[in-house]
This record gives sequence, C-alpha cells and structure tokens, in this order.
Amino acid sequence: MIAVIGGSGLSNMSEWILEKSEPVMTPFGKPSHELMFFKTSGVDVIFLPRHGDPHHIPPHQINYRANIWALKSLGVKQIISVATVGSIDSSIEPGALVIPNQIIDYTYGREHTFSDGINNPLNHVDFTYPYDRILRKFLIDTSKKLNLNYVEGGCYAAVQGPRLESSAEINRYERDGATIVGMTGMPEAGLARELDLAYAAICPVANHAAGIGQSKEGLNLETINKNSKGMMLAVTNLLSELINSYGH
Repeated sequence: MIAVIGGSGLSNMSEWILEKSEPVMTPFGKPSHELMFFKTSGVDVIFLPRHGDPHHIPPHQINYRANIWALKSLGVKQIISVATVGSIDSSIEPGALVIPNQIIDYTYGREHTFSDGINNPLNHVDFTYPYDRILRKFLIDTSKKLNLNYVEGGCYAAVQGPRLESSAEINRYERDGATIVGMTGMPEAGLARELDLAYAAICPVANHAAGIGQSKEGLNLETINKNSKGMMLAVTNLLSELINSYGH
C-alpha cells in the first residue's frame, strides 16, 4: 500500500474519494492526525497531513515516530512525502517541483530514531542514498510524462524551524552542497529507512531562500503561502498519475 504525507498547502486530498478516517495509537503516541483512507483510480491510498488538519503543528513538534510507525502498522510499503521548500540554488525558480536525491540534517532535539535500547534494539541502517531510487524514478518519469516543471535531484537541507533562515545560514547550507531548504525532511526520511519503507519526496519550491534571488532583501510570507497553495494542483496531478501507474 502507498501512503502520502502532506505538508504545507496539502492538508487533504479533496480530488480523491475518502472512504474512512481512523485514529491510530502507537507506542510513540498519536500521529499528527487521523489516517485518511482514500481511493483513486481503484487504488487504496493512506493520506496523513504532517502538520494536522487544519495546519497547526510546528515542524519541531511533529510526532514523526508515531506518523511513520502508524503507516507501517497498517501495511504501508511506500511513502511519498510532499514537503514545500525554498531554493538555495538560484537556478531553481519558485514553481518548480524538486525530487531530491540527498539530504543533510541540521535539526536538533527531535526524537529521531526508534532505537531506544529498551523496547527496540539498536538498529544501524544504511543511509547512503536516503530516498528510494525506484520510487524516485517513478516520480521523475511521471513528472516528465505530465510535462511538469520539475528538477531531477537536489540536496535537501533539513532545518529546525519554525522561523525561516538567515542569509548567513543559507550561505552555509549552500557551501555544504544543499540546493533546497525545508523543515520536515528529517527525521522523517531516516525513520522510514529504519522501518524498511520505500520513501521519496516531492518538494514544491515556494520561494528563493533568504538572501537569494527574489528574496535578496527578505521573505514575504504571504507570497510564500500563496505560491505553496498554488502549486498543489500540479502535485495532486502528479500523485494521482503516479499512483494510477505504480499502485497497479
């Protein structure tokens, strides 16, 4: 079964048929929201709004462990994350969909592993390639098929939030090799790997990062939110087409 974790701008999937919503309890507490069971093109899909619905949970307080555990417990094998980002690489314009292939974790203080040394044994996992290459290929091929404005590959800088970054921080991330920046990519990707779930991300670019391009003199939150919501039609079209192909 496939699951979609929705981020900023995507708290529901109104284009799909909602069959039921179910609360789920995990050893790590409650997920961000009841899990929503949809059907699209005859395929069953679970949807989980990462920030809740309505959007209210800040990125550093999301119960990532409960979210991933809940999906695994219901038989999910693949997760597609939708995570809005800013572009560090000035050549990546707002409006593009980035399908990243790497990630750098700058977050802190988040519960980031299931390995607690008590109920769950120590589990070292290979994270050389954090995003599932097969699932990424489906996303890329489907984006190409739909003639979407997409970027194949990129390095996601996962930052703490909820504040946006300083221009000096963005310069640092750029020197480190990051091309996009967001607040929810980790520990989500790492937790999915611990539970052996195929995980890939669609990252709509809502803005240039601080000090870059259109954000040279600062960030306009109203514009960011407007851009984020405006891109969700392309995201839902991509998801629907991919699930129609991949789900069968």
